[in-house]
Amino acid sequence: MNVSIVIPVHNENQALPALISSIRRHVPDAEIIVIDDGSTDASADTARRSGVRVISHPYKIGNGAAVKTGMRSATGDTIVLMDGDGQHDPSDIPSMLRLAGSYDMIVGARSRRSHAGIFRLVANSIYNFLASYVTKFAIKDLTSGFRVVRRETALRYLCLLPNTFSYPTTITLAFLRSGRSIFYIPITALPRAGASKIRLLHDGFNFLLIIIKITTLYSPLHIFLPLSFVLFILGLTNYMYTYITDNRFTNMSALCIISALMIFLMGLISEQITQMRYDRIENGG
Repeated sequence: MNVSIVIPVHNENQALPALISSIRRHVPDAEIIVIDDGSTDASADTARRSGVRVISHPYKIGNGAAVKTGMRSATGDTIVLMDGDGQHDPSDIPSMLRLAGSYDMIVGARSRRSHAGIFRLVANSIYNFLASYVTKFAIKDLTSGFRVVRRETALRYLCLLPNTFSYPTTITLAFLRSGRSIFYIPITALPRAGASKIRLLHDGFNFLLIIIKITTLYSPLHIFLPLSFVLFILGLTNYMYTYITDNRFTNMSALCIISALMIFLMGLISEQITQMRYDRIENGG
């Protein structure tokens, strides 16, 4: 197994030396690629002095974009994705690699104590619940950036991945939609070096939008069908009430029922479009 370790970084000069040293200790034969996403500190120079391969973006494009650059540039047939802030422990990599032959993706699932604060824990718990509802699969850590994937498989989904921090969400749901297997291995995240670059309210709202978008990409009927059902029940309830009280069928009842029918039909069409898109990806189109 040829292993490439892809580390996206933005201003992680403080954490890189210890992280790279630890990776070499636990996975000595792995190719290490640091993707410098427009850092304004000495991250790129520090990585080069450590003797690893460095690819620099001319300006900050995004964490997801750095991951995509690393995937394209990797020479190994198996890719380890991990953050450059020192939170992911390289000692977990060997146990994740041992499972790589049995699953399409192995994800390091953080323990409850590993989340940085109660608000982050609550937000991630909500994301995991929503994603599990959509996929009918127990997702234990939707936003974890510590993953092992086969390069050939991951490259199929690059066109779906955003350039932002939400790429783990997208690739998780894309794999499950395509019927690929995912295994969650428990890990304990270490304290990060420096301050987090994720803004709780701004990025939390963006994560929620991503989940809604990717839900429509994964299975649109999971969104359209409940909404259609609610509108239909509201219309039917309103009709029964007005029929009993005034012996008439109101415009509001008609609007709700017609809207329910239209949303249901839109969901069916979207489901077919989604299926055709994934079929094209699976066929290499």
